[in-house]
Amino acid sequence: MTAESASGSAPTTPGAGGSTRTSSDARLDAVPPELLILTGALSVQFGAGLATTLLRDYGPLPVVSMRIVFGAILLLAFQPVKLRGASREALATCVVLGLILAAMNSLFYVALTRIPLGVAVTIEFWGPLTVAVLGSRRLLDLVWVALAAAGIYTLAGGRFVADDAVGLMAVFGAGACWALYIVTGRRMAPYWPDGRGLTLAMVVASVVVLPVSFGLSNFGPLAAAPLAIAGGVVVALFSSAIPYTAEIAALRRLPAATFGVLMSLEPAIAATVGFVLLHQTLDALDLVAIVFVGLASVGASLSARRQTVAAGELEAA
Repeated sequence: MTAESASGSAPTTPGAGGSTRTSSDARLDAVPPELLILTGALSVQFGAGLATTLLRDYGPLPVVSMRIVFGAILLLAFQPVKLRGASREALATCVVLGLILAAMNSLFYVALTRIPLGVAVTIEFWGPLTVAVLGSRRLLDLVWVALAAAGIYTLAGGRFVADDAVGLMAVFGAGACWALYIVTGRRMAPYWPDGRGLTLAMVVASVVVLPVSFGLSNFGPLAAAPLAIAGGVVVALFSSAIPYTAEIAALRRLPAATFGVLMSLEPAIAATVGFVLLHQTLDALDLVAIVFVGLASVGASLSARRQTVAAGELEAA
């Protein structure tokens, strides 16, 4: 990658995956990466709300299967995979990302059946925060990380415990997968400038999740509920297809560390959506925490834009 493309300019040549840019990719690259992350976060929280209802009735593995499989089908419809000319390295990153997506979604949905959504999202955020800390290059970056961490901790009420040890271990595992998703997605993005590598990763995740789900779960009640299946399609759209596409597009133009801090918007958005849509009361301390997270995200974004990025630096993030 040249210094120009590393700093955010769209590549003009085919990627190592043999893919070329399309007009839709150019439109995504015209959108500020921070707005892409915000769009993805809003989409994920809407999908999580619906998924929580389905989880109560049908269990985590059937719901996660719908999310991943329907998400893969949606991506295949709009971004079909083109393997011709793809390098071994490009394909390998897709396979690894697919395995990470399968594990991350499965563990998180298992956690949601045992831990409240807000607490689960907050605990899971240890992954992106770790990426941000390990990837920081200046003292100011650590200030944004600390500010985000303070806001996230406050939103959780200082309660980093769970009544169920299985749920706690699952959500910590999901956080580790979230960190790996950021790093692997950043490495995959340059190979697939048209975003089709994500489609292949979702297909891989589907191949992994379906046999496990069928072996460990009962799909009978879900198969007899057309409305639930329709809800699964909506969950797939808002929890997988839209946010993953937006995030991978943002990762083409942001260092992994900065991306990790910006993802701190997720718990704050969850609290805000809960207040607006579910009429959940927020006290003054919650509002202060949301402000902290917002300031950290803005600060990380401005810091990244002012920082000179050398050729090859983002690949090593």
